[in-house]
Amino acid sequence: MPYAHITGWGMSVPEPVLTNDDLAKIVDTNDQWIRERTGIRERRIARDTDFPSTLGTAAALKALEVANLKPTDVDLIICATSTPEHIFPATACLIQDQLGATKAGAFDLLAACSGFIYGLNMAAQSIRSGAIKNAIVIGTETLSRFVDWEDRNTCILFGDGAGAFVLQASDQPGGVLAAVMHSDGSGGNLLTLPAGGSRHPATEATIREGQHYIYMDGKEVFRFATKVMASSTEEVLKLAGLTKEDISVIIPHQANLRIIDAAARGLKLPIEKFIINVDRYGNTSTASIPIAAVEGIEKGRVKKGDKVVFVGFGAGLTWGALVAEWTGPLPSPRKVNMGRYRLWGRVRSLLHRFERFLEGIIWGRKA
Repeated sequence: MPYAHITGWGMSVPEPVLTNDDLAKIVDTNDQWIRERTGIRERRIARDTDFPSTLGTAAALKALEVANLKPTDVDLIICATSTPEHIFPATACLIQDQLGATKAGAFDLLAACSGFIYGLNMAAQSIRSGAIKNAIVIGTETLSRFVDWEDRNTCILFGDGAGAFVLQASDQPGGVLAAVMHSDGSGGNLLTLPAGGSRHPATEATIREGQHYIYMDGKEVFRFATKVMASSTEEVLKLAGLTKEDISVIIPHQANLRIIDAAARGLKLPIEKFIINVDRYGNTSTASIPIAAVEGIEKGRVKKGDKVVFVGFGAGLTWGALVAEWTGPLPSPRKVNMGRYRLWGRVRSLLHRFERFLEGIIWGRKA
């Protein structure tokens, strides 16, 4: 049975930065109030040209470059997102097209902020089963488009961005060691985007009533999060046969600094054991864990041989944790020219569209 190794990683965030002082100009708040309650100083906001697919594609290309893996060798793309571009087609399919990953199956995974952990676990299971060899798991969000900028309780929290991991099969021990996934739908009303689905399709009334904005019961979500962050970490370590002392670093979902502090206290671990960047990006939902991981790797906090825990929670309610032994890129005989594959992906997409256009003309005439 092969092992599922994390061999590539990448992130992409929009350029515009929205600081707390900027927010204070549009809503009744201030920098001190936000920092004391959340630990957030600034967040990235998507431009008109930024979409979950474009941010996700950019992150995935960087991850493929680190892994030295051709897009055409990818077997599966899992896109975890809370802000898909459409109900269908899947954002993962848009990313597949932009990557030129011609052999890959692709689907979206909706588990809110826990989605990246769910996606990693599903990709790892597919690899360990022998069904596939290479997968990309992406977390990508444009949450700023679902925020009520007059609600200071939610607009201060969320930001935009994307992160991606490449997972590959190997006969060498390591990679994803264990994972746990949980849900409790009885708390689904605590963190929700009420309208826009089939239960409440968009109407003049739903728009007027603000039902297309994120709603959150902050106190209840805080209590839930502080409980499950510690418990799921302990659960996954037990499943992997490890102890807290075996772990080099914990990379949590970046929702709120106070929640991470509470998790550290619950685990009786120093806060220095956690990688934290919520101060600069805010809550980027499914993208927060891979973005934090990429920055941790770049700063030398995650190294080959380290055992790393990823832990998160989200709407649903969902929560989960995953522990992996970090190995990095697998040996490869030659360097992949990712720029060439990026260009070919665009050309291939245009050719397929033109082919359909010609088929439409031919079959239309016959009809």
